[in-house]
Amino acid sequence: MTNPNPQSGSPDKEPASEAQAAQNALGNTERAEVATEPDRSVAKPDPQPEPKPSLGRLFLDNLWAANTFTVTLLSLVLAIVVGAVLMIISDPDVLSTYSYITSRPSDAINSSWTLVSEAYANLFKGSIFDPEAFSGWLNGANGWQAVLAPISETLTYAAPLVFTGLSVALAFRGGLFNIGAQGQATIGVIMAALAGFLLPLPPGLHLLVAVLAGALGGAIWGFIPGILKARAGAHEVINTIMLNYVATYFLTWLIVQNGVQDPNRTDAISKGVDSSAQLPRLLGDNLRVHAGILLAVLATWAVAWLLNRSTLGFELRAVGANPDAARTAGISVTRTYILIMVFAGILAGLGGSNMVLGSTASALTPLVVAQIGFDGILVALLGRVKPWGVLLAALLFGALQAGGNRMQSYSGISLELVTVLQALIVIFIAAPALVKAIFQLRAARAARLQTSLAKGW
Repeated sequence: MTNPNPQSGSPDKEPASEAQAAQNALGNTERAEVATEPDRSVAKPDPQPEPKPSLGRLFLDNLWAANTFTVTLLSLVLAIVVGAVLMIISDPDVLSTYSYITSRPSDAINSSWTLVSEAYANLFKGSIFDPEAFSGWLNGANGWQAVLAPISETLTYAAPLVFTGLSVALAFRGGLFNIGAQGQATIGVIMAALAGFLLPLPPGLHLLVAVLAGALGGAIWGFIPGILKARAGAHEVINTIMLNYVATYFLTWLIVQNGVQDPNRTDAISKGVDSSAQLPRLLGDNLRVHAGILLAVLATWAVAWLLNRSTLGFELRAVGANPDAARTAGISVTRTYILIMVFAGILAGLGGSNMVLGSTASALTPLVVAQIGFDGILVALLGRVKPWGVLLAALLFGALQAGGNRMQSYSGISLELVTVLQALIVIFIAAPALVKAIFQLRAARAARLQTSLAKGW
């Protein structure tokens, strides 16, 4: 049968012809796009290099970045500002001027400025430098000892804090949270005092034995939670807290025992430490600073060398970073935990011995150690658990303590406000995100602002 439309072709060929036509059209379109595409093989001129920022610009950019120095400095500023507000609120005379601030604002402003400026001026004069004492020395009204008295007081208060701060920081780096620096310092002060008034030794040797006795006492008190942590898995926080109470009550009991209590006194006080066991004073008998601050600097260098230069320090940091990985690498985690707490106890014991062999006290009392163990935790955090940072933080806390005494005497500001300032500084430094948000700091490339925390805490 003949196809009525021979030009149209068979029905089964039409779809193939349409597909072929579409494919040809698509190929023509792609070839047209390729033909119209510009030739990119022609070399373009290099862009002009951007001018390098000046040295001053780089300094300002880095200064206002969220690095450790900037955050620490701004934390101090915030603490000072909040402290000023607390001074104004706690003074009823100054606070009364704000009741009529809308009518006479100058009264409130002037009284507030007078109170705050005098308080912080006395804080500076009592801890670093007193211009009046310097003028008196130039005029012959007083001696050079009055000029160096503020620095002497600062170093005296800072010396034991360096040891307890290093004790807490060293345990932190090993992954342990040493709350027991207070108890270790207490046993250290007991052992140092007993060696100081019970052992009849010649000068020099007597001092050496007393210092070593304090270190030994702290080592024993650090060994106990260390061995419990390593062998039984007991948490060091619980152990050290309980040992703090044991050490405190042991000191209270020991002071009133025969042979220890001062026979000429009826209150709780021991015999005085012999002069042959006292740390020598560096600036004469009229100034309290003693050789303990030199031992503190030496201990800071030793801990820095231990952590960064020695094999034991590497093992300590490895266990603190990841105990399981350290154990897999062949490091004895049990041995490392014990050594960490023993070394931490030695440092805290040396801090305690400074309290009775130095110029702070010469006999045992229930409050002879004060709060240097607990303050050492703040010092370690403020120094970011680094040895030299701990030293600087201890100097700051020593300055606050020394200046706070003068601020209380001359300005009538409560000494507890100094403790509030210390707490505020630590709070702001421990919360760098808050400081960064308040001052709109840029993120620093290499800044490490996270507070180091012990593993498992």
